[in-house]
Amino acid sequence: MNHLLKKYCPRIEFDSYEDFFENFSIEIPENFNFAYDVVDEWARVEPEKRALVWCDDDDNEKVMTFTDVARMSDRLALALSAQGVTKGDVALLMLRQRWEYWICAVALNKIGAVIIPATTQLTAKDIVYRADAASVKIVIALDDGRLLEQVETACEEAQSIELRITVNAPVARDGWLLWEDLIDEATGEWTRPVGVDATSNEDIMLIYFTSGTTGLAKMCCHNYVHPLGHILTAKYWQQVREDALHCSVTDSGWAKFGWGKIYGQWIAGATIFAFDTVRFNPLRLLERIERYRVTTFCVPPTMYRFMLQEDVARFDLSSVENFATAGEPLNAEVTRQWERITGKKIREGFGQSEGPVLLATFPWVEPRPGSMGKPSPLLNIALLDDRGAPVPEGDEGNICITRLKEAYPPGLFVGYYRDPERTADSVGGEYYDLGDGAWRDVDGYYTFVGRSDDVIKCSGYRISPFEVESVLIEHAAVVECAVTSAPDEVRGSVVKATVVLAKGFEPSSALVTELQEHVKAATAPYKYPRVIEFTDELPKTIGGKIKRAKIRTEDAGGVWHDQ
Repeated sequence: MNHLLKKYCPRIEFDSYEDFFENFSIEIPENFNFAYDVVDEWARVEPEKRALVWCDDDDNEKVMTFTDVARMSDRLALALSAQGVTKGDVALLMLRQRWEYWICAVALNKIGAVIIPATTQLTAKDIVYRADAASVKIVIALDDGRLLEQVETACEEAQSIELRITVNAPVARDGWLLWEDLIDEATGEWTRPVGVDATSNEDIMLIYFTSGTTGLAKMCCHNYVHPLGHILTAKYWQQVREDALHCSVTDSGWAKFGWGKIYGQWIAGATIFAFDTVRFNPLRLLERIERYRVTTFCVPPTMYRFMLQEDVARFDLSSVENFATAGEPLNAEVTRQWERITGKKIREGFGQSEGPVLLATFPWVEPRPGSMGKPSPLLNIALLDDRGAPVPEGDEGNICITRLKEAYPPGLFVGYYRDPERTADSVGGEYYDLGDGAWRDVDGYYTFVGRSDDVIKCSGYRISPFEVESVLIEHAAVVECAVTSAPDEVRGSVVKATVVLAKGFEPSSALVTELQEHVKAATAPYKYPRVIEFTDELPKTIGGKIKRAKIRTEDAGGVWHDQ
């Protein structure tokens, strides 16, 4: 039995969902540090245990054991320390899915520095915003042809940045240190700090800039206990297996990277499979799953939708024991099509950058198309109304994590960086309101309704955008869509659908009418989209969530500002 899981979870196997919900627990040791207590521990106990199988678009490949990761992270920690990096310093990482990310993350954990993962798509303005907001001292960035220039421009304004390191650079660049040189030149032996230099469970380990769907990005803080919460995510939702390949498709700048490509997976002893691709291509992804014999697999619903536009049946996906998804609600038609082709259902999970998986179709929960599943143990999920009172079964409520004063759940964020007022409003009371609506049926399954900001109020009705989107996605012409409210001179607002068409379909007035009639036939007629607009691509956040607020703002004549 996995000795690390046994160390942190007194009980690992369960007979039913009810048994799991009532009896699962996580024991949190003093001064837990993922780098030492997971990565170095695996290297000590099983030196040849695989940690990472990495490849890229050009068929470059790298396989690393936990011993490799432990030793390289020690060398990087020594090199960074020699450059003046100390506990509490803030590092901005923009590395896509380069294998070096894992080394950087572990090394920074060893020092006790704070990690800010970010996408390589950031502009100079984005970098300045993050640097000023969090006093970023170190930038470690991929040399991808444009990113280093954006950082250099940002440094003219962001005075806190003292150290710049580039990964995979062909030549040295003024003002930058080469990652490879730092590793090669590091000398000495790294030892776990003690006393004031050691990390504590309460120290900030990780900051996510959560753009969400509206407003400026918030700085969501996780402490050193956070990785333990993702045991729920990896072991019991994604169902990773020790020594088997797990593939979550996500850039290191997304919070989903922490969900699927490092913390819970390595605690469970799984091997992470990483396909570092510049741009998502469904055919290339399907080919990699087949070639590497991936065992567990998790991607956002959008990727399933685009894979279904290809001939999935010609790929041998029989190695995959569990398909999972999160990031946006999964339309029922997508999971029906996937099961018809692969013989396996997709297990949906739900959560935020602020925590581990909160609701999911766990092993003992039969997936129901359109449902997120049932609550995770330890999180005390409840549906509450706007006054904080529980809502009856079948009624819509706000998804909340309750009883925070009694037992703060491992993995849940501990507040917003340098924003005590927002922190107090969010997690300073008896419960944390996620801002997402759902309803629960008599069997305990939860169904997503939408972000509170996204629910459409039209002609006296409340309309769930996800419900209308799910109906539209059943039509053969629709790959994905976003349903929002749009201003109307007569009605004030109407339902609008922004649609990405499947291969072989072209925009036309006849297709607009056909889609409208399709919605009317499948749901209450008042929900049908009076306006349909066709587009090649929907606007999305770094985490892959549709920016419905951007569509609404631009429809109202406003200007959308990304952060």
